[in-house]
Amino acid sequence: MGVPVTNERLADEQLKQLGEYVRAHLGDWMGDWLADSSLAKPPVVYEVELRERMVRLEEELKNQRELMKQGFDLMEKRFEQMDKHFEAVNKRFEAVDKRFEDMNKRFEAVDKRFEDVNRRFETMDKRFDMLTRRIDRFMFWSFGTTMGAAVIVITVLKMWV
Repeated sequence: MGVPVTNERLADEQLKQLGEYVRAHLGDWMGDWLADSSLAKPPVVYEVELRERMVRLEEELKNQRELMKQGFDLMEKRFEQMDKHFEAVNKRFEAVDKRFEDMNKRFEAVDKRFEDVNRRFETMDKRFDMLTRRIDRFMFWSFGTTMGAAVIVITVLKMWV
C-alpha cells in the first residue's frame, strides 16, 4: 500500500483499494496461517489429519449417543419400577380405604344397635311411668280406704260405747 494513513476519514476510493488489497492477499495469509498451525505440514497431510479427527469425532459422538441411549433405557426401567411402586402404594391405599369403609359399616351397625337399645330404654321408661302412676293410684285408694275404714270403726265404736 503506497498511500499513507492519516487520522482523517478514508475516502471511498481508499476503502476500495484497501478491500482489493485484502482480497488479493487473504489467501496467502490464510495459507500461511494454516501451514503454521499444522506445524508446517503439507496440506495433504493436514487434510488426512483432519479426516482422522473427524472419524474419531464421529466415533466419539456415536459412543456418546450409545451411552445416552443406555442412560435413557435405565431411566425408563427406573420409571417403570417407580410406576409399579406407585401402583402398589395405590393398592395399599385402596385396601386401607376399604378397611375404613368396613369400619364405617360396623360403626353404623353399632349405632343402629344403640338406637334399638335406646328405644327399649324409652319403652321401659314409659312402662315405669305407667307403673309409678298405678302405684300412686293404688296408694291413694289404699290410703283413702284405710282412712274410710278407720272413720267407720271409730264411728261404730263411739256409737257403741
